[in-house]
Amino acid sequence: MNSLISVNVGLPHDVDWQGKVVHTAIWKRSAPGRVMARHLNLDGDGQGDLAGHGGEHRAVMVYQLDSYRYWETYLQRHDFEYGQFGENLTVDGLPDEEVCIGDRYRIGGALFEVTQPRVTCYRVGLRMNNPQMPALLVSHKRPGFYFRVIEEGEIGAGDEIVKVADGPEGMSVAAIDALLYLPDHPRDQLERALRVPALSAGWRGSFEALLEGDEKGGNAGLAPSSAPPPAWSGFRSLRVGAVRRESAAVLSFLLESEDRSALPAPLAGQFIVFKLELDKNSAPILRSYSMSGPQSAGTYRVSVKRADGAGSHYFHERIQVGDLLQVSAPRGSFTLAPNDRPVVLLSAGIGATPVLSMLHSLAATEANSTREIWWCYGGRNGREHPFALEVRELLKGLPKSHSLVAYSKPEAGDRLGSDYDVHGHLNLSFLEERNVPKTAEFYLCGPASFLADLTTALKDWGLPDSCIHSETFGTGSSITPGIARTALVQPHQPAGAVGGGPKVFFTRSGLTVPWSERYGSLLEFAEACDIPVRWSCRTGVCHMCESGLIGGKIDYAPEPLDRPAEGDVLICCSTPLSEIDLDL
Repeated sequence: MNSLISVNVGLPHDVDWQGKVVHTAIWKRSAPGRVMARHLNLDGDGQGDLAGHGGEHRAVMVYQLDSYRYWETYLQRHDFEYGQFGENLTVDGLPDEEVCIGDRYRIGGALFEVTQPRVTCYRVGLRMNNPQMPALLVSHKRPGFYFRVIEEGEIGAGDEIVKVADGPEGMSVAAIDALLYLPDHPRDQLERALRVPALSAGWRGSFEALLEGDEKGGNAGLAPSSAPPPAWSGFRSLRVGAVRRESAAVLSFLLESEDRSALPAPLAGQFIVFKLELDKNSAPILRSYSMSGPQSAGTYRVSVKRADGAGSHYFHERIQVGDLLQVSAPRGSFTLAPNDRPVVLLSAGIGATPVLSMLHSLAATEANSTREIWWCYGGRNGREHPFALEVRELLKGLPKSHSLVAYSKPEAGDRLGSDYDVHGHLNLSFLEERNVPKTAEFYLCGPASFLADLTTALKDWGLPDSCIHSETFGTGSSITPGIARTALVQPHQPAGAVGGGPKVFFTRSGLTVPWSERYGSLLEFAEACDIPVRWSCRTGVCHMCESGLIGGKIDYAPEPLDRPAEGDVLICCSTPLSEIDLDL
């Protein structure tokens, strides 16, 4: 007979961890008497991070007494208490390999439905004082699972657990967990999992991504990517074939192979990284620039605005036709979505470069299409407006194209209605006035304030996140679940003695630091430098930390449960074996 051994609850509180403050409810304690199970949680219980836990489909966490006994033996520990694994219900029975997604159980006065396995994060390792615990739960196929509450009611220790319905397809918790996190993702099993109505939306989205991305390598269910592996690793020499002025402040540089053979075609919207040697006495600097030209030319074009930075100064002052530059393969997932929805290309300033590449792609593939294409650009004036003639020619070849150009400070010679369409900064009001379709895919690139303002406006307008795509210059945003926010700090050398290991180039942050063995992983090293990072499990399970490995060799410890795509690295469980270049 399956039975409820303990009901465990706990409210979020702050915990000190590695010099940070974690807001978490992973500490659960056995509750005396009977407890009301409600649709979002149990009375007296809460979740510290609602982005990763809680909600209707993750209302109640279940773990089994048999797994307690297993871990006591495996870990040689005898100090466990109920709630040790962060679960709300400690149960006798209901093993992960037998319980299926969609199964329903009556416990006391409540009715529950199984929705998904536990999503393991670092906090279970924090609670267990064992950072490897997230990976162990998955690799040993003992994750536990979540209930949603179908009918609210009181439950208590000693209640019998009665199965009242079988989930369709009969896919166990352990099988569903392995299907996402372990290397084998059979197509027929993914399709089978998606036929289970009770499966939560997050897991459903991951399996759909695996179906779409199964030929691109890596685990698309955990780290979706629309890009194939890079055409080459590290850097190769490309010759500057031409230099062209696009505006008062922008130059374009055409790059070709040394033997003039065609370069591998990039995807529209991708970028390349340059390793620039400013002088013989200092370390090279790495700079990323989006490609702005067509994909079928066999050459690459980047367009660089004159600015105060060392990279911009190098391109504008020193690079000449015939020079050889060290260049990475095209990279990046800011690419056109594979559908036939209308496309809105939104950019400002030099942010036009990746969306111009997209416009080239659309002009080559949609010339006889009725697909709506919108080019929306914001600049200061005609003198500082790059690619104006090029864009007009491309739009002429698209039957359903539209153009909206906004100048914030037009000059005397700029003609309203000819050179530009509206006076002011490009904003949502201008889009609404021109009846830009809300059913479109929106692609944004430009200064940080432009991206932030338009992204917020588009979301307020009712657009789903999945239809808003953006490319940022510089570092990305952090994801550090449960960690209290701190003031933003510019990336810097880590405190203490300088390391003696190979150089680590943080490309987006513009920082080069010798590796130090004081750190257990590249993630810890990046954190010590205040590099913006993303992570959750910290043990090679969830792929949240997956980052571009532009060049160099790394070692994994522990080995990830499922390796990332070629050209990427999981920084939470890797260290450098050579000089490496990271897209961070």
